[in-house]
Amino acid sequence: MAQNPESDPACDVAHGKAEGGTAERTLVAVFASPVAEYLLRYGRDLGFTPVLVDPDPERARAAGAVTAVPGLDGTADVVVTDHHREELGEVLRDALAQPARWIGVLGNPRHKGPHVAALQALGVDTADIARVHRPVGLNIGSRTPPEIAIATLAGLLADRNGRPGGFHF
Repeated sequence: MAQNPESDPACDVAHGKAEGGTAERTLVAVFASPVAEYLLRYGRDLGFTPVLVDPDPERARAAGAVTAVPGLDGTADVVVTDHHREELGEVLRDALAQPARWIGVLGNPRHKGPHVAALQALGVDTADIARVHRPVGLNIGSRTPPEIAIATLAGLLADRNGRPGGFHF
């Protein structure tokens, strides 16, 4: 028997008949990049408070970013958008020192993440290094910055909602 969509709270939200909730969420994109730009743009639409961090003062000024990871709480999701930057270890170390809900680094899963060696060199504990997710996002074959941002945000939403992502319900 088909469910009456009028009695489904999720349908009410989707059809604009009810509010979707006001959960506090922060999305921190680290390193000014095209992916970071799309992540924060789309994240804002999803209800995240967007924060861009770039430790390079010139890049930060040009992008309107802050130069250090701000105080984070359990509502913050941190996505490092460039695994080639020399500041990778320091930025991750600073994020791991806070109670962020989720921390991840973009990168091809077929290659070892450079964040591991960078964090080990800084003396970060193995258990903290294991908190860093890589790869991030859903495996949708994304290639362009907007596609990577969508896959990443979909993965964050699935994780927040305790879902595996994909088409398995």
